[in-house]
Amino acid sequence: MTLTLHTRQPSPHREFLWGTAISGHQSEGNNLNSDVWLAEQVNPTAFRQPSRDACDSYHRYPEDIAIVASLGLNCYRFGIEWARIEPEPGQFSMAELDRYARMVDQCVEYGIAPMLTYSHFTVPRWFAARGGFEAPDAADLFARFADVATRRLGQHVAAATTFNEANIQRLIRLLLPNPSARPLIDAMLAACAKQCGSATFSSLLFADVEATELGLIDAHRKAAQAIKAGPGDFPVGVSLTMQDIQGVGENHLAGVVVNELYGPWLDVAAHSDFIGVQTYTRVRIDAGGQMSPPAGAEMTAAGYEFYPQALGGTIRFAAKRTGKPVYVTKNGIATNDDTRRIAYIDAALEEMRCCIADGIDVRSYIHWSLLDNFEWTSGYGQHFGLVSVDPATFARTPKPSAYHFGEYARRAL
Repeated sequence: MTLTLHTRQPSPHREFLWGTAISGHQSEGNNLNSDVWLAEQVNPTAFRQPSRDACDSYHRYPEDIAIVASLGLNCYRFGIEWARIEPEPGQFSMAELDRYARMVDQCVEYGIAPMLTYSHFTVPRWFAARGGFEAPDAADLFARFADVATRRLGQHVAAATTFNEANIQRLIRLLLPNPSARPLIDAMLAACAKQCGSATFSSLLFADVEATELGLIDAHRKAAQAIKAGPGDFPVGVSLTMQDIQGVGENHLAGVVVNELYGPWLDVAAHSDFIGVQTYTRVRIDAGGQMSPPAGAEMTAAGYEFYPQALGGTIRFAAKRTGKPVYVTKNGIATNDDTRRIAYIDAALEEMRCCIADGIDVRSYIHWSLLDNFEWTSGYGQHFGLVSVDPATFARTPKPSAYHFGEYARRAL
């Protein structure tokens, strides 16, 4: 693949950010010290397949960033893996911090604004084995990690989120219920605890909301304070999963569902520098609760309705409820038909354009994802990427949607 690199001077961080995103565990591969890696390996497991090498972005990040530059985008959102940086309690890897620093530096070299995610669902296995965010000192440990990471990486960062989709547990419980899966999950977590020689194993994606949420909120606040201490001077927010909740008919329960989905997180976001909006679809609610998609509705490969117009609804909701600037930190579609990805991008961007025209302070559009990567319990069967990855050679091939989105961003810039 031949790349045309757009090298330019670093842009002011306050310009609109057009970018794409990736997470550490989903793309780097061999995240051996993380809770999710262990959960993938034990028997039984809720994971369809293990992450293994993922996209080998651990070694191939220079190519990934070069692709972002070749498309003409000016932002790259990526996660730093706590499990790599602090593989054992209090033992920080300077080599891993240096590797992430090289990622930041390469972004800056190409005029790409680096946006960091400090925790994208995964934690070190030692942290999970001592109770995860249920432990009384969890927030302090997360803030310590954030402090160490920021001291090495913060100088050239453009923006950061403490947690990716901090309310993910609420979404799983409320909109994706599957009680039959709980025995398997409990058995998997018990197997993880046994492997660690511990009495518990609290993995964020599978933990109970009531047990972890107060710890997560405390961790966000303390970590944000540590990050804001610098070096660097950049906004710190929290991203939420924000599907467009639409009430249908009389006595609908949309308000109840909104409260259940967000809980205290909208207030947390209102006290942060910005709210990160992460939207894929809509959810219709009538008097009986969640409705099925309309008859004949187009469905994505992830099993939800093709509805890019949802982004307009969530941007407006987020801005109204928090009064904060909105960063679209994730928006995309799982599909094997790239023409539908292009159609999704166009419709979503039109919604965002209308929001901006109405005076809403929107500061970024970050497409999920750069690469076809590991999609958690679904394995490698769902393709969100602008770029396909050969599982044997790791060759990257930008799709037509990548060039289409890049051209849109170049015109906007």
